[in-house]
Amino acid sequence: MSITVNGLDELKKLAGSDLGTSDWLEITQERINTFADATDDHQWIHVDPERAAEGPFGAPIAHGCLTLSLFIPLFTELLQVEGVSTKVNYGLNKVRFPAPVKVGSRIRLVARLASVEEVPGGVQIAVDGTMEIEGGAKPAAVLQSLSRFYA
Repeated sequence: MSITVNGLDELKKLAGSDLGTSDWLEITQERINTFADATDDHQWIHVDPERAAEGPFGAPIAHGCLTLSLFIPLFTELLQVEGVSTKVNYGLNKVRFPAPVKVGSRIRLVARLASVEEVPGGVQIAVDGTMEIEGGAKPAAVLQSLSRFYA
C-alpha cells in the first residue's frame, strides 16, 4: 500500500515512520542479462547458467548493483510525493549485500523514512531500506538512500 503526501510539509511529518513493504519482484535471467548488457559486466556468475550451476551458489546470481538499482522502483510503490517540482537521487550512505540473489528468487523492499532535513529549496530524506529475499535467512541488500525533493 502506497503512502501519498502532498508537498514538503507533509513529507516532513513522516520522518521516523515505517513506509511499509513493497510487492515481490522476481529476478529473471533475462533481467540479469539485460543489466549485464547495459553495464558491460558479463561475469559468468551472472550470465552463464551452466557454469554458474557449478559455481559457489549453484545458480546464476544477480549483480549486486542490479539489486541496488531496483530500490527506486520498489520505493515508489511505498511513497509518492506530490506537489514538488523536482525529485532527485542524491546518493547512498551505506550499502551491503549480505546474501546473493539467485535467478528465480523474489525480492521486496522494506523501508523506513529515517530522516527529513532542510536543504536550500527543499528537503533531503534518508531512507533505511532492506531488500529481502523470499524465504531467505539474510537480506539481499541493506542500504540507506538519500533523495532530495524541491518545492
